[in-house]
Order: sequence, then structure tokens, then C-alpha cells
Amino acid sequence: MSFMQRTVSTVPFLLLVLLFAAPLQARSLPDFTELVEQNAPAVVNISTRQQQSIRRQMERFNIPDIPENSPFGELLRRFFGEHGFDLPDQEREQRSLGSGFIISPDGFILTNNHVVAGADEIIVRMNDRREFSARVIGSDERSDIALIKIEAEDLPVVKTGSAEKLKVGEWVLAIGTPFGFDHSVTAGIVSAKGRNLPSENYVPFIQTDVAINPGNSGGPLINLDGEVVGVNSQIYSRSGGFMGLSFAIPIEVAMNVAEQLKSKGRVSRGWLGVLIQDVTRDLAESFGMQHPQGALVARVLPDSPASKAGLQVGDVILSYNGTKLKSSSDLPPLVGASPIDRPVAVTVQRGGRTLEVMVQIGELPPEDAIELAESHAPKVMSNRLGLMVSDLSREQRSELAVPPYQGVMVDSVTGEAPRIAGIQEGDVILMINERKIESVQQFNQLVAELPANKTVAVLVHRRSGPIFLALRMPAE
Repeated sequence: MSFMQRTVSTVPFLLLVLLFAAPLQARSLPDFTELVEQNAPAVVNISTRQQQSIRRQMERFNIPDIPENSPFGELLRRFFGEHGFDLPDQEREQRSLGSGFIISPDGFILTNNHVVAGADEIIVRMNDRREFSARVIGSDERSDIALIKIEAEDLPVVKTGSAEKLKVGEWVLAIGTPFGFDHSVTAGIVSAKGRNLPSENYVPFIQTDVAINPGNSGGPLINLDGEVVGVNSQIYSRSGGFMGLSFAIPIEVAMNVAEQLKSKGRVSRGWLGVLIQDVTRDLAESFGMQHPQGALVARVLPDSPASKAGLQVGDVILSYNGTKLKSSSDLPPLVGASPIDRPVAVTVQRGGRTLEVMVQIGELPPEDAIELAESHAPKVMSNRLGLMVSDLSREQRSELAVPPYQGVMVDSVTGEAPRIAGIQEGDVILMINERKIESVQQFNQLVAELPANKTVAVLVHRRSGPIFLALRMPAE
């Protein structure tokens, strides 16, 4: 058979393969049209109006120089005082846009707290162009969730799903009002789960690459089953616009907050009462752990559930209520979602042993109420680490909120090992190698006994808070 004959006979086969491959490739991409038709009627545009008073700085009407006996001078002083008067504050109307979605036929709507916070008027516009005035039932700044209500009946509602069942890489879509463009639809995938942001440790955010912009806040994140799995809340951006990092509040968290706001007007969260940090590779080695995991307790707040249960500084929390902790960020959402006044099993590693501690979870107090209940001739001594340390005075303990009878002040750092570990002048060393430090003499004795080239955990207290550092002991 000639080359030309082989080529001609191969063409129909190739065409057949392409004809079958095209539908298969098309079917591999999701069709969002049905999901949009199903959910769009329950997604609303939220516009707010707020009157803001703007103080006029350095603006003052002063009485001009007028002859002493002039009748105009007397008239001006009578009305404006001896030295004039401050110009009145200006009133300015501020408007903002956001999104939300209906969760009950009688008009309850979920949105973000920052969408409606401080609003004097809230207008909800439906997909069919109807408009309603809304009132705030309750809001929770910590989770950024608000529950609002419009007076209407037989409204379309969304179907809620489960954020816990979401998988990284799964398709999701968002419906909202970016930059005022009503009912815009964008799609992407789940980039990660359980993200903790600096603004909030009690919300395990869903990270996506769905295009979210100002105005999308409060709108739903929807999976391919047409279920709402999250509330779009934040973006990471250096420009103010979408950069591929969007964050949504899991629907379980949002609905729990909504139920509490509806039933009692406020949100209660579980509280353990510890300050924690990640376990680094070096710290894991110092604790005799095979690999970094869990949450390292850097401080136990007095009169807290953790304190009453006997949790200690230096404990590594490995699991909480049966859930293993990969990192410290896994712990706050679990604690926050725990029922109050219920016992919870907490597994910790302490001194090379694994223990189970039962903790009666309390209610998270307001932020301003979470505080520590905590003879100036300090003795200064040096040691093999090249650290000059001194005993703390009563005034220093009070100023730095250091626990009584614990800790030594670092006055200077001359050794290479503590400098590499990150120990600084002004640090208060509270613990080394899981032993509490009570005095300069005891600290230097412990340092002298530690074997060379061993990595030990050092707990230091700073104005920003306590932190564990991994210190590798120098060779003899």
C-alpha cells in the first residue's frame, strides 16, 4: 500500500476520533445555566444609606477688627460670642452596595455585617426588580455575618449544602452585585479550606479563585448541586480588585450565627482560654516529636477553662474532641463551635507523654475582658549562652504583666546561639526545656546542665505576647 493510500484510509478514522472526543471534552466542563436559573431569584442586591457627620477641622469664623465703639461690633459679639465660633459639622450621605440571599420564605436574608453596619436605611432589590425596606435582626462583627428581614411572603429561597463536604478543586460559582452590576455570575474552583485570616481566627474560611469584587460581599457561593456552601466575604488584593484570592464563610458557620441572632440577638462561642502558636520543626525536635503538629500552648489565661482543667504552658494540643490538629490554626474554629458548659476531651503531649484532659468549655468573653490576671535590685549574671539576665523588679512584673515568681530579664545578647534563635534584649525568659524559670541563679544552673548540640524550647514574654523559640545549645 502506498503512502498516499495509507494517509487517505487514515483520515476517516481520525475524523471519527475527533467527533467522539469533542462531546467528551465538552461534557467535562460544567454547565452553570441551570444553577443560575435555580438560585438567582433568591439572591438580592442590598443598597444602604448612612448619614455621616464630618467635623470641620481648623475652620472658624473670627470677628474682624472693628472700632471699639462701633454698633456692629456689639451686634456681632452678641450673636457670635467674644471670639467668634466654630463652623458647624458637615453632613454627608454615604451609600454602599452589597449582596445577600434569602434563607426563608418570610423574608429572612443573610449578608455580611460590613455590608449593613451603621446603615440608616437598607433597601433590598429582588431579581424581579421588586424593592423592599429591610431591618437588621442582628449582626456579628467577629464572623462578619448579619441577619436582616424584609416584610414579604412566599419568597424564593436558596438550598443550603455543606462546606465540610467541599473538596479542593471542586467547581463553585458566585452570584452578586460587583461594582453595582446586578446579579453578575462568576465561577472558579475551591483553592483551599480552613483558612485562618488575621482578621478572624474563629472562621475557617473557604478560599476560591472565583472573581469577587466590591459589591459581591454577602452573596452566595454555590456548588454544582445548586447548594449554597458559603457566604462570599473578603478578597486579598493589593489593587482593591480581584487577584485570584477570594474567601467565603462556610455556610454551617453562617447559619449557626443566623440562628443565634434570630433566637437571642447575640452570638455565643466556646472558649478555652489559651494563647497558642505553631509547632515548628525545631520546636518539634525539642519536644521529642517526630514531626510538627498540633497547637503549642504559650500562655494559659487565669480563671479560664484551660486553667481550671490543668492545661499548662508548654503543652502541645494534639487533638480536640477527637479531631486531630495539623496546625495551631485548626484549634480556634473547633473551640468556637463547641457547646458552652460541656466537657470536651483534649489530648496533649507533656514532657514526652501523651495525656487526655477533660475541659469544661466556657463562653468567649468580650475582647476587652480577655486580660491576664497576673525589690528593684536585680542580680545580673552571664552564662554559657552569652546571655546577661537579671531578676525582675515588682514594677517590671506589673508593667509587663509577667506572672509572679517567674522569669528573668534579658539585658544583653552576646552569644551566637540565642541570637540565631531570636532571643532579644528586653525579652523575659519564662521557661526553658519545659522547666519554669524562677530566678537568675536557677536559670544559669539549668543552662549549665543542658547537653551540647541539643535543641530546647525557650518560652519568652514580649510586649506583643508570649512566644516559644527553638534554641540549639552550643558545643562545650
